[in-house]
Order: sequence, then C-alpha cells, then structure tokens
Amino acid sequence: MITLYGIPHCDTVKKARHWLDSQGLAYRFHDFRKAGVPADRLRHWIEVLGWETVINRKGTTWRGLDEQTRAGVTDASAAQALALEHGSLIKRPVVEWDEEHGGGITAGFDAGAWSARL
Repeated sequence: MITLYGIPHCDTVKKARHWLDSQGLAYRFHDFRKAGVPADRLRHWIEVLGWETVINRKGTTWRGLDEQTRAGVTDASAAQALALEHGSLIKRPVVEWDEEHGGGITAGFDAGAWSARL
C-alpha cells in the first residue's frame, strides 16, 4: 500500500491526499504531528533522495531557525538530527509508493509525475 507522510493541515499534503482520493488510490496516512517522524524512515529517505531534497529550506520552519542552526546543516547527519527535532522541516508530503505504482520514494507533490505512475 502507498504510505503518505505529512501534516494534515499542510496545503500541499491536502492537495496530494485529494489527488490520491480522486484517482481512487488507497493509501495510509502517517501524521507527523500525532505519530512523530519515524527515525528509520527519515534515514532511508535521506539515503535515497539526499538531505537537500528531504529538508525544505524554503519553508517557514527553516526561515524561523536561527542562522547558526541553519549554517550547521551541512550533511545528512545534521539534517536528520534537526528534522527529528523539527518534523515540519521535512518537504511534504513524503510518499513511499507501492510496487504497483512504481515503488520508490518522492518528496513534494507533482500531479504530472504522480500521474505518470498510473
């Protein structure tokens, strides 16, 4: 089954969930706010996608961090530690696709790319 990770009130997550629903695709939703960020999954996402993709450096959470904290994120280890502390730093949604839909992991919502999986 497809697993979508994110925060329910995030506009991009809402769009992604609406898209999946409109396509009739079943998925499991993992709420970062209620269930936390799964450390093992985060490590895997960073290994597969790279920390630069997983960490949203354009969002309000990143901009709200002090300069010293932002400057300290120079590698995967530092990015993972900070994302575990501030789950809203993760680019949303992260989707772990089932094999039926191409497998793999994506971060962010791109209707065109997602449609190509069908």
